[in-house]
Amino acid sequence: MRHGRTNYNDLSLCNDDPQQPVYLTPKGIEQANSAARALRHVPFERIITSPLPRTRQTAEIVNYHHSVAIETHPDLADIRSGFDGKSVADYFAAIAGDPLHKRINGGESLLDHKQRVLRFIDWLNNQNDKTLLVVAHEETLRVFIAYFEGNIADHQLRDIHIGNCEFRQYTLTRQPVST
Repeated sequence: MRHGRTNYNDLSLCNDDPQQPVYLTPKGIEQANSAARALRHVPFERIITSPLPRTRQTAEIVNYHHSVAIETHPDLADIRSGFDGKSVADYFAAIAGDPLHKRINGGESLLDHKQRVLRFIDWLNNQNDKTLLVVAHEETLRVFIAYFEGNIADHQLRDIHIGNCEFRQYTLTRQPVST
């Protein structure tokens, strides 16, 4: 599940620093409440979020109906763009020449980020939960979609769009992740 709409979404700014004041807007809170109602009967055993507060805030709203443990996993963090607090358009312009490999301002490339998310999915293979909720970011969930739905080349990842508080259900088959 992607987090609810934030003030940085409204401003079209990048954020990968958990210390920045990025929070759900009233619309984001309503999106999370709507998702919470839709997911209220799913028997989650725990919720795992990225270290960025907007995912925790979303998870806490959804967790109203579940009262399960909420844990943070660093591999779910949004891409470290090197453009924290700066325009998303400027970030896209900076990586345009090689969007899969380019690292800007000490950030990570899209393929670096993909490897980190695949490491998380591999970690999930060793967990015993039957049903859990992962709350993360659009860039992170693109990797989930490509992994679980297949037939998506790396250069197509940017073509996948996930709305705020959009969620998808996948079944993990407990096999090693090929990287």
